[in-house]
Amino acid sequence: MRRKSEKEQKLADDARLLRAWPKWHRERLEEVLAGPHGTAVAQTMAFLKSMGPQSAPALIELLHEFDWSPMDADVRFVILHQITDAITKLRERSGLPPIDDPLPDQQANAFLLIKRILFP
Repeated sequence: MRRKSEKEQKLADDARLLRAWPKWHRERLEEVLAGPHGTAVAQTMAFLKSMGPQSAPALIELLHEFDWSPMDADVRFVILHQITDAITKLRERSGLPPIDDPLPDQQANAFLLIKRILFP
């Protein structure tokens, strides 16, 4: 059996990492749900599952219901990742570009407002 070239090895490594990425995020989410802030995370996740194109104001309102400041940054990063993933998939299903952040002189979109809530 011939040895893989450097390029083939890199492609194989990248493919392995790409398969591991979603599993790692699922494991992190399970840890956060089982932790002391699981209720806030579970309510946010439930909302994300039922979210529609016009749900941004309701999501922002929901996030304002919780005090995110005492939560570990890792917990907030897990939530932010889940929100980003949900928004991106929703935008793609709606035929929109996955990401559409405003320019600095434009009004903040839902994602930027959410990021400010989680990381003031």
